[in-house]
Amino acid sequence: MTDIKQHEYDLLNEIGHDPMATQANLSTRLGIAVGSVNWYIKRFIQRGWVKVSHLDRTRLKYDLTPEGMAVFTQRAMMYARDSLKVYGAYRKKAKTVVEQLQQNGIKQVYIEGNDEAVDILRLTCIEAGIRLSETSNGVTMKVVGQDYQMSMED
Repeated sequence: MTDIKQHEYDLLNEIGHDPMATQANLSTRLGIAVGSVNWYIKRFIQRGWVKVSHLDRTRLKYDLTPEGMAVFTQRAMMYARDSLKVYGAYRKKAKTVVEQLQQNGIKQVYIEGNDEAVDILRLTCIEAGIRLSETSNGVTMKVVGQDYQMSMED
């Protein structure tokens, strides 16, 4: 597998979306120096990932080669795979917490927070028939680190 850094992936992505982009435009979009863009593009050409066409004296077109597309796709698939692993881990933890809620006869919870891990818990509660409260009035759930935590009010 080809090792590609995030900024290289980002540059390949920009080239894939806009083959007519200038190095100055790519520099601005990615927040890196024009000289760095130039250096990376030369590297991509040497690796066979990008092909350059001269449209006129001053205009270039950058195209991803099949090899460049393969590298780009490989990195995207790795990201998707890793994201699914993280989702799966949170989903498993959420199911365990929801089972505990059900075993304790809890039918309504307030979920604190607003991120992807909290969304997974919300979905799991809804699927299990546990109502979501708009205010904290009994059982509060939240994410602490990489775990779900429950607190009960008296």
